[in-house]
This record gives sequence, structure tokens and C-alpha cells, in this order.
Amino acid sequence: MNRMEHLVNQHVREIQVSGIRKFSMRVAAYEDAISLTLGQPDFPTPEHIKEAAKRAIEQNQTVYTLNAGLLDLRRAACQFVATRYGQHYDPATEVIVTNGASQAIDVTLRTILEPGVEVILPGPVYPGYEPIVKQCGAIPVYVDTRETGFKLTAEGIRAKLTDKTRAVLLPYPSNPTGVVLERADLAAIADLLRDREIFVMSDEIYSELVYGEQGHHSIANEPGMRVKTIVINGLSKSHSMTGWRIGFTLAPAEISQHLIKVHQYSVSCASSISQFAALEALTNGVDDALPMRAEYLKRRDYVYDRLLAMGLACEKPEGAFYLFPSVQEFGLPSFEFCLRMLETEKLAVVPGDAFSDYGEGYIRLSYAYSMEALQEALDRMERFVQSLR
Repeated sequence: MNRMEHLVNQHVREIQVSGIRKFSMRVAAYEDAISLTLGQPDFPTPEHIKEAAKRAIEQNQTVYTLNAGLLDLRRAACQFVATRYGQHYDPATEVIVTNGASQAIDVTLRTILEPGVEVILPGPVYPGYEPIVKQCGAIPVYVDTRETGFKLTAEGIRAKLTDKTRAVLLPYPSNPTGVVLERADLAAIADLLRDREIFVMSDEIYSELVYGEQGHHSIANEPGMRVKTIVINGLSKSHSMTGWRIGFTLAPAEISQHLIKVHQYSVSCASSISQFAALEALTNGVDDALPMRAEYLKRRDYVYDRLLAMGLACEKPEGAFYLFPSVQEFGLPSFEFCLRMLETEKLAVVPGDAFSDYGEGYIRLSYAYSMEALQEALDRMERFVQSLR
């Protein structure tokens, strides 16, 4: 250890690199390997969005914007969520443009948390929340969702409530399971939390990738919940803009006035060029996600059917672009299962324990890849599974 390393913030020293990234980086050592590890759309950013960014550069739109982002972009974001999801926010005081949804999450948690308070979240869950909670000195409290179809329920939350509970995290549609919360699920959670002084952070980054006629619902729309809910959203998944780094917080003005302080001292503002691209996405590209979603649906059905044919138990996802099948029958830790499959079949997926201890015994597959890649990948997985039986 470097003689200065012990002086690094203890919370930071204890954080581990994301299990998703750990395993995706291993793939590079295997020639001809197929990776289904990253949740990154395989579609290019739509051309009209790229053209808007080029125009912004040519017009020298390369200076700081307002800390909260371009007002026109915030107006467009408000119009989009109002039309799509019935969410209503004031663009001047209740929306902040962030460097991706990841920074929106960071800003939100660092604004509402302090040492010793507790945050309730489902397990398994995306690994980007717990490290920030711990950096704040707060305590993550997991609800085991394996027996409820990976849904965080009102009953599960109630069992974990204490006088230290500061926030509940609702990350739906879910990474890694693809599960969504329906309106009745949200209504029950709202009934539980409505009269309690507890924040809700609702990560809705996959809101445009919900299958079926029910569409996406937000707990912010439930009676009495808007006042305490901070919605996280962005364009990475909906418009295939992961590298552009545009996210949003949508929250009541009384909360947003504090979020903006943390955001301001972190990054000043999101990239001006990316903001102009995002403005194009949310005006002339409001339906850009629809053909992508249709293709993801075909891929979901194909991969899901293949997994069932292999005899792997799996919840059928209703959103996002992940499946989370069980591999418990093989008696291997999920990391060892994935490592052996990578070594023998050159196929990489993410071990379930990357998504908390409650993900052990599962693996996550992303189907944000071409059908050709998925077909070959599932052929390799089938051979591997058969070799273990």
C-alpha cells in the first residue's frame, strides 16, 4: 500500500469496482468472445440528433449554459414527460439537466442523505446506488425481492422501515431483471409512504422501454407523492445516447433548489453540445425510441424462449433490455459459472452477485445486441448448460 493510501476517504477505499465492469473487462483477453454484459443500446444515435450537435458546434454553442441546463431543453423535457407519463413540472424551477442519469442519482443521494440514515432498496439491484449511499455515510437496507417476482412491494418496505429511514429507491423498469411496477404496486407503496417523512428516488431511465399496453407509470403521479419524489430520467437508453451523458432530475422546486447546489459545485453544467443534441431528441425525436423498443421486444421473446428451452427459470421482463435467469441448479457460485462459460465457450454475461448478495445464483444477460450475436451467444450458452448436466 502506498504510504498515503490510508488517508483516502474510508468510504471510498471500501467501494469496489462495479461487477458489471469487472466482468466486461475480462472479455478483452478472449479472442472471438461474445459479450452480453453491457446495458448499452446497439443502435446508433439517430442522425438528426447528431446533425443538431454538429450545428451547435458550427454555431459556437460551446460555452457554459445555466447550471440547470438550457431552458429550452428543460421545457422540452417537461413537455415530453407530461405527454408521455402525465408528469407535470415547472421547467424553470423543477428540472435539472445532469451528466447522465448517473450524476442525477449522485446529486440526489448526496442532497437528501447524511450519516446514519437508512435507504431502502430492492435486492437484486443495479450496483450504482449502494456505493453512493455509503459515501454519504448512510446505510443501505435491502429488501429481498426474490420471492415477489423481483418487485419491491409495500409489505417488503414496511418490514424494513425504522425511525432512521430517509429514502426508498424505486428503480423500475429494473436493471437487472426487467421487471416493472404496475399501477396497483405503486398505489400500495404510495399508501404506505404518503404520510411519512421519507423521500422516494424513482429511477425511471428505462421508462421508454416498457412493453405491453400498460406503458410506464411513475409513483410521482400517485396522490400525495409528488411532494416527496425525485424522478431520475435521461436519454441514454431511450435515444441510444449513452456517451452524450444527458440525464434529468425532476422534483418539486423546494427540493430542486437544493439539488442544484450540489450539481453546480460538481460539474457547473452538462455539456452544451450534448444539450443541443438532447433538445433535438426531445422535440423532433420524441418517437425515436419506438422502433428500437419494437426490436428489443423481438429480441426479448427470442432470448426468453431460448432460456426456457434450456430449462433455465426466468421472470419474463416487461421493460428494459435484460433477463435474469437462475443458474442455482448447477451448484456453482454465479461468478464461477460465468467465468467457466467465458473460458470454455467464450461467452460473457454478468454474475448475479454484481447486483447485491440477493443476485447470487442468477446471471444477467443484456439483449441490447444484434439478433445474429444473440443467436450465436445462446447457442454457446446452450452447449455450456448441457455440459453441466
